[in-house]
Amino acid sequence: MGFITRFLVFMSLFTSLVSGFALQKLPLIQFDEGYTQLFGDQNLIVHRDGKSVRLTLDERTGSGFVSNDIYLHGFFSSSIKLPADYSAGVVIAFYLSNGDLYEKNHDEIDFEFLGNIRGREWRIQTNIYGNGSTHLGREERYNLWFDPTEDFHQYSILWSLSHIIFYVDNVPIREVKRTASMGGDFPAKPMSLYSTIWDGSKWATDGGKYGVNYKYAPYVSQFTDLILHGCAVDPTEKFPSCKDEAVQNLRLASEITESQRNKMEIFRQKHMTYSYCYDHMRYKVVLSECVVNPAEAKRLRVYDPVTFGGIPHGHRRGKHRSRSRLARTESI
Repeated sequence: MGFITRFLVFMSLFTSLVSGFALQKLPLIQFDEGYTQLFGDQNLIVHRDGKSVRLTLDERTGSGFVSNDIYLHGFFSSSIKLPADYSAGVVIAFYLSNGDLYEKNHDEIDFEFLGNIRGREWRIQTNIYGNGSTHLGREERYNLWFDPTEDFHQYSILWSLSHIIFYVDNVPIREVKRTASMGGDFPAKPMSLYSTIWDGSKWATDGGKYGVNYKYAPYVSQFTDLILHGCAVDPTEKFPSCKDEAVQNLRLASEITESQRNKMEIFRQKHMTYSYCYDHMRYKVVLSECVVNPAEAKRLRVYDPVTFGGIPHGHRRGKHRSRSRLARTESI
């Protein structure tokens, strides 16, 4: 076996280790080591072990927390258990954003969990945008292969210079590759990690048909196994950069292995219910990065793009809270 062949085999094995084993073995952190309460007063409770936190939504307020540091790329993860029973209108978000720093041109990478009426399942929505391109929603929506209210499941975001990958229980469910045509729409500025629970009655369940019913409150979401493996930077620098070699090596993890890609394709075929790439009511011209699959288009056509489309921009404000309001109790 020649040197080049041996090197390629080594890199293949190394990439597999980084993208699979290594990400699963990243160190967990105590809540106080990495996060601060964002809003919600007594509706945020840190467990005695310091490793878990509970967020609650009731008639008074939702709640949320935010990372102490601001990151340029990294791997961000938490195991989350969602509220059971009637949960229509409830939104739980696990996301990266820099809206506090860039009000008119901020970036965001979203995991959003959308509640439902009794007897219907929670849905997951992912979205990304950069440079304030909120008018170009890149949402996808999925069902799950398990009941997220019965136990904890891991939800993770890998963000590198060239890729964004969303994972559920270490299975990649969506890959976003940076392309030249996307330009500034790809998130590229330093961001904080947020987790929140809030009232999304106006849009979250069947386009606002079903809202939060506080007869079933409090709605409790639980977070544990917290991972913040990112490159902390000073956002006041004119050109913040990452010099953390360990985080820079995460670019190798953005190379999805053949086994992972097969799992991702199976998930998307079975569980994806909406993709912006097939929403002709919103986009008369398909966005440049979309690869249109006729079979996928046919399968998704059974879902109503009006009901299951993107978030109206005017309703996104409920999710994000400024750091200047950390100690305030907010009304819904």
